[in-house]
Amino acid sequence: MKDLLLSLAPSELRALATSVRTGRVLAPYSALSLQRFVGEDAAESVSRKLALLSASGMSSEALSVCLELTADALSSRPLLEDFVDLVTTGPEAGGVANRSTAVVVSELFRGAEHSVLIAGYSVYQGQKVFRALGNRMMQRPELEVRMFLDVPRIQGDTSSADALIARFVQHFKRSEWPSGMPLPNVYCCGHLITQGGKPGSLHAKCIVVDGKHVFVSSANFTEAAQERNIEVGLLVQSGALAERVCRFFDALLDESFFVRAI
Repeated sequence: MKDLLLSLAPSELRALATSVRTGRVLAPYSALSLQRFVGEDAAESVSRKLALLSASGMSSEALSVCLELTADALSSRPLLEDFVDLVTTGPEAGGVANRSTAVVVSELFRGAEHSVLIAGYSVYQGQKVFRALGNRMMQRPELEVRMFLDVPRIQGDTSSADALIARFVQHFKRSEWPSGMPLPNVYCCGHLITQGGKPGSLHAKCIVVDGKHVFVSSANFTEAAQERNIEVGLLVQSGALAERVCRFFDALLDESFFVRAI
């Protein structure tokens, strides 16, 4: 459970710090004396927390400093909307501020400098979807592009995994990748063996660019999903999250859940 002191507004913490430092509020910090600073609902819990800190040997001056430092830390935290964007496909509705899936995907591809990781379940009309990425690969030959793609198996098809992947690669090169452009490194998954021995599939849809931009969406890499369906995703600016997503796919690759196809 989150510490209640961390749930207080910075202004409340600073007012409380001043009152402790000037002696307007004294140990054992009764709930009644705190109500004017933190409100009646929070006063009892804050009282218990301050009393605990005081009993541990923390002086009023030290407690005041800690409250001020906590207020400064909370004030300096970036707002959620500063590093997370809502990304959607579909009609504009309700005045919700968001960004278009097709626009965001294209911007990510056009701005890639060093690396791109793509995971997708379904690819259709990919020549249009991936054109911006193909162009960027031509501009920056050193750009590392890795695609982790699911290989569908039609019900009743008893072909080997190698045969399925070979057919998939031929189709991908012919119909889904922009003609004449450098090919990405493609890793295919014919099927995943899940708990209980039942086959699963690569159902993730995400993009990681340059180890800092992470886009996770319900949208497949299809023209419909990018431009016409109702889809919802989040674009997050986080190096830590980007590193974890990449490590997840690296681990799957190390465990041979994927095979290099291109």
